[in-house]
Amino acid sequence: MSEERRGFNKALLPIFLIVAVDVLGLTIILPLLPFYAERYGASPQQVGWLVTTYAFCQLLAGPLLGRLSDRHGRRPWLIVSQLGTFAGFLILGWAKSLAWIFFSRFLDGITAGNLSLAQAYISDVTAPEERAKSFGVIGIAFGLGFLIGPALSGFLAQYSYQYPAWAAASLSLTSVLCTYFLLPRVKPHADDGEAPGGRRLALVEWGRYADYFRKPELGETLTEFFLFCAMFSLFMSGFALFAERRFVGAGGLPYGPKQVGYLYAYSGLLGVFIQGGLLGRLVRRFGERKLAAAGFLSAAAGLAALAKITTLGPLVAAFTAIAFGTGVLRPSLTSLVTRAADRREQGVVLGLTQSLNSGAQIVFPLISGWLIERGALSAWALAAGAVSALGLALLARRATAPARVAA
Repeated sequence: MSEERRGFNKALLPIFLIVAVDVLGLTIILPLLPFYAERYGASPQQVGWLVTTYAFCQLLAGPLLGRLSDRHGRRPWLIVSQLGTFAGFLILGWAKSLAWIFFSRFLDGITAGNLSLAQAYISDVTAPEERAKSFGVIGIAFGLGFLIGPALSGFLAQYSYQYPAWAAASLSLTSVLCTYFLLPRVKPHADDGEAPGGRRLALVEWGRYADYFRKPELGETLTEFFLFCAMFSLFMSGFALFAERRFVGAGGLPYGPKQVGYLYAYSGLLGVFIQGGLLGRLVRRFGERKLAAAGFLSAAAGLAALAKITTLGPLVAAFTAIAFGTGVLRPSLTSLVTRAADRREQGVVLGLTQSLNSGAQIVFPLISGWLIERGALSAWALAAGAVSALGLALLARRATAPARVAA
């Protein structure tokens, strides 16, 4: 093993700091953006377009940034990506019109690649047998980010909607400085097909996408993963606007960034609890397939309940069910996808899951915004619940047809 790879532990601390700060910036913006856009006249449909703009730009830019980093190294392109995020947050804080908010999301999306480049860097500095353990730093960083970021956003937004944007920009600049001063330079590894970050297929390679979906077990698992992404995208892109129109807080005012931010922080706390040890015990006891089925069932039940409730207590109960479902679904389904793929195709298949996630984030926020704009609040929640129920049905069908799956 090279000197660079023997010293991978020294590189994981700066990567953890970089990812944690990036995720904090992202999650600070998450509960704020719909309300910020509404302040400048955005309709729910236009809020959906904001999410779609970012996701579409990310889908275009991700493979290009990955190829450039393969050629020139991860560190310089990670800095470029982070500077794009920093500039996007600055523009968001300065925005005086909806057009500038759209431009901020475009700029952030067209340079988006922070997390995938961080994953590729970990792949560069770790041996294959150590990568799964090393990737735990990203999971921990995500958990902490989703716990702290939304709560900080909710607290700051009660004083000014600009404050969370400035905080996110400050964190993004901190991430740039961490990368520049702390992250060692390493040479990208030779492409062995096992890069955990995933090599994405080009947007126009429809035939290769179809090839993977034609494989019996892998294709069905990828379909279930896409249904999870669709459900999660419907929920996350619409919940803030749904809560604003359905729930009333102290003083008779509708829910705003503060209440939504605290609910997201509660979801992050549950995520930390799940990732902090509960998930491993559940997998050992029930296996990924049963756990994925439980996740789809829990999310579907919580979303169905969300369609009817109007008070805080039931809302927290529904949110708990949804958070548990989404918290166990992504790791369980990702594990099932990698187990169904050939070892030589692990990187490509993981990249395919990222593309499916981006595709869901392009399409389903538009559906979410369209429903909420027409006042179909219960229909929005039931639609997300129905997608989750469909994922459960596909898993159940496979469980009753073992011979076909094994073929």
